[in-house]
Amino acid sequence: MVYTKEIAKKTAEVLLQINAIKLQPEQPFTWASGWKSPIYCDNRIVLSYPLIRNFIRENLAKIVEEKYGKPDVIAGVATGAIGIGALVAEYLNLPFIYVRPEAKKHGRQNQIEGYLEKGQHVVVIEDLISTGNSSLNAVKALKTAEANVKGMVAIFSYGFPVAKANFLDSEIDLTTLSDYENLLEQAMETNYITEKQQDILTQWNANPAEWNNN
Repeated sequence: MVYTKEIAKKTAEVLLQINAIKLQPEQPFTWASGWKSPIYCDNRIVLSYPLIRNFIRENLAKIVEEKYGKPDVIAGVATGAIGIGALVAEYLNLPFIYVRPEAKKHGRQNQIEGYLEKGQHVVVIEDLISTGNSSLNAVKALKTAEANVKGMVAIFSYGFPVAKANFLDSEIDLTTLSDYENLLEQAMETNYITEKQQDILTQWNANPAEWNNN
């Protein structure tokens, strides 16, 4: 679920503006999963633009406060959400931790980095939701550490049905600043893409695993 329509459109606008999101229907990207994709999203670029970084930080923090009050800890999902998660924690004057995809093989073999007590209320910050698997893996690690995960707040979601199902099954509340639907609306309204390109982008989103723009 997006926070508000206004924020969703504005977020899409700024992400396109700084090329954090690139749309290339005619020259698809190849994701690490092997999927061909007409879109590529790297929200870490946000950190390099102070005004946009502050906009993202403040609106993520606003969602945290409105939905969850004052949690005990903010957790970022490594690696993409470490930077923005730390900024949200700083803005809210809260402790910050981050969660690795898996435990380290050396040293203290931590999966969760930072100080976390059993029973503490945690809100997770994520930069991007695709299938939701890596995000929910972080939630699982926090629950294993006996934290009380209140929910997750993310910058952007592709809106895949599999992600919605995964979050529903895990009983984790997810709110995003923007999503694929609002991105396409914004891109069309600003003539960033044509109607033909919009059709290609819509077809991909409906079945990304099988899509191939031949």
